[in-house]
Amino acid sequence: MKKAAIILMLVSIISKVFGLIRDIILSYFYGTSTISDAYLVSMTISTVVFGFIASGISTGYIPMYRKIEERDGLKESYKYTNNLLNMLLLLSTFIVLFGILYTEQLVRIFASGFEGHALELTVKFTRISLIGIYFTALINLFTGFLQIHGKYTIPALIGFPLNFITILAIYISSNNNPMVLAVGALVAIVSQWILLLPSIHRTGYRYRFILDFKDKNIKNMAIIALPVIIGVSIDQINVLVDRTIASQIAVGGISALNYANRLNGFVQGIFVVSISTVMYPLISKMAAEKNMNGLKSTVSEAVGGINLLVMPATIGAMVFAEPIVTLLFGRGEFDDKAISMTSQALFFFSVGMIGFGIREVLSKVFYSMQDTKTPMINAVMALVINIILNIILSKFLGIGGLALATSISALFCTFLLMVSLRKKIGSFGMRNISISFIKILIASLMMGLLAKLIYNFMLHNINVNLSLIFSILLGAIIYLILIYLMKVNEVIVILDILKKKMNKSHS
Repeated sequence: MKKAAIILMLVSIISKVFGLIRDIILSYFYGTSTISDAYLVSMTISTVVFGFIASGISTGYIPMYRKIEERDGLKESYKYTNNLLNMLLLLSTFIVLFGILYTEQLVRIFASGFEGHALELTVKFTRISLIGIYFTALINLFTGFLQIHGKYTIPALIGFPLNFITILAIYISSNNNPMVLAVGALVAIVSQWILLLPSIHRTGYRYRFILDFKDKNIKNMAIIALPVIIGVSIDQINVLVDRTIASQIAVGGISALNYANRLNGFVQGIFVVSISTVMYPLISKMAAEKNMNGLKSTVSEAVGGINLLVMPATIGAMVFAEPIVTLLFGRGEFDDKAISMTSQALFFFSVGMIGFGIREVLSKVFYSMQDTKTPMINAVMALVINIILNIILSKFLGIGGLALATSISALFCTFLLMVSLRKKIGSFGMRNISISFIKILIASLMMGLLAKLIYNFMLHNINVNLSLIFSILLGAIIYLILIYLMKVNEVIVILDILKKKMNKSHS
């Protein structure tokens, strides 16, 4: 798992950097404006309306595919894939038609504060972006298909054409034609599907028109997928609530929340998604084979790896929230007000960064054992806590309050998920994980303090941006030295693997 995760992480880093550049360019040309808000809401609607269904189905698809392949062979698993694909396309058609007929009502749900030009523009954007639902369905299904066949790199690369085409659309649209934004976003999604096609073909899979609503495998997958769909839809309702309240707090509030969440997602996408993506097919196979010792060991490794990588990023983002936002977005139409709102949101999103990461991994463990009910209940609890805290904290902290509410609910529900998992599978190394976590937390806090002192010292000699870059680099070196000296278990394991590799190369 480690080798595949590292390769995927490297690809993800490059892809996420391009994604960050895309957001920087959007902020440069549009800042936190009506156009950027309209664009982001339209993309949210097209993602949310079908995204949660696609996520649920792809989550249920992998363990069911494994089960069919093991029981009935490859031919039957391909038949199951084709049947599911055709059902998804049929469902997409109903959703697109409904969305086009009731676009304005959808926009009012997702951004209740929009009126006049903002509402009109968002409706136009949304009608175009809804067509992308067809391709979202295809991409979600076949990303899971390729991961089952051990092909992780190509699905990770689909972010490149998406980001390149979106950047081009942002630049062209800036010449007084904002509709190019929506068209470009649709073309970008189509390009992702095109990139997957050759790899899908090389697996031996061929499309066949099969539409059997009585297929028992589809029914069994639906039983697995339905709680996931509900759970993921609840997460999306969280986004909906956040953005609806943000649209009422300030003009550009949705954009500020989005940029901060993107930075938080940058860390999650590089570290957490890389680990959980590689882990899920592995533990699904272990669960099918009743290999509980292997499953526990893999889960322990994944949680430890997330702690090791995400905790220093959490402290770093909290310490340098405003300088990071200024460095990345502080130019063009992105003014001081936008910097203030976004950096405040980033600080509070960072509080829950470790919670988001571990929850992603633990949810996958339950899914691998075909228990989708527990994560669903957890998501419902997170939603209730988030809504209550949103209402309370947004009154005192504005946009930052919305981010803090999300973080607190994520941390609390991650703790409950860990308790539930221990009850279900027994001990999975929590004592060792806890000891490593405390060491990592201490090392991260020391790193944050020293990096901040270095930053303040350098400000007297060089400019803000260079001070930040040098401080982050030196902070990373300090962190590596500290976790080595503290003998953090995950570091010892990695060093042992590297030593074995070097010994093999010399022998």
